[in-house]
Amino acid sequence: MIAAEHMTGLILAGGRAQRMGGIDKGLIPFLGKPLIASAINRLQAQVSGILINANRNITQYSTYGYPVIEDETPDFSGPLAGFSAGLKACKTPYLLTAPCDSPLLPINLGAQLAAEMERSDFQLVYASSKESDGKVWAQPVFCLMRTDLIDSLKLFLESGNFKIDRWFKELHSSTVIFENANAFANINTPEELKALEEAS
Repeated sequence: MIAAEHMTGLILAGGRAQRMGGIDKGLIPFLGKPLIASAINRLQAQVSGILINANRNITQYSTYGYPVIEDETPDFSGPLAGFSAGLKACKTPYLLTAPCDSPLLPINLGAQLAAEMERSDFQLVYASSKESDGKVWAQPVFCLMRTDLIDSLKLFLESGNFKIDRWFKELHSSTVIFENANAFANINTPEELKALEEAS
């Protein structure tokens, strides 16, 4: 059984946040606390430890007491660059990833993805959400992966690819559909921030 002690959490806070005017999203207040604090709060009981992937404001992120790791590429290359940094720093057999801007992320994310991973010995399992109209959307930055994927991801990135779904297709991967789509609501604009605060 894949238990919490076998998983390290990786919170992705390394993006540019262009739609938020370039503000560092992890530090934007949500219900009076920085978004990163909500992500830590919901993830920490699911894993043995946490890593924060950030490319600026390193000192502020360090105040949470977890290692802060930067992308090796200096140009904000997206979530796969964060995954790569996380896999290198991970000391457990599995890495559980989540973005910093989804403050309502599922508190059973790790358990659900781990159960699916065990079902057929998958290399990677990602979350999908079901909207009220029945539509299912992939949520690929919420995923559980084996840390032995480090070489696969390295080769993929070295080939010039940064598309997350394309890498997933190269792997023995699966998804888990979560019924509560709001759990994956992420904040890209000031309007989305206000709406999510009002709904919480």
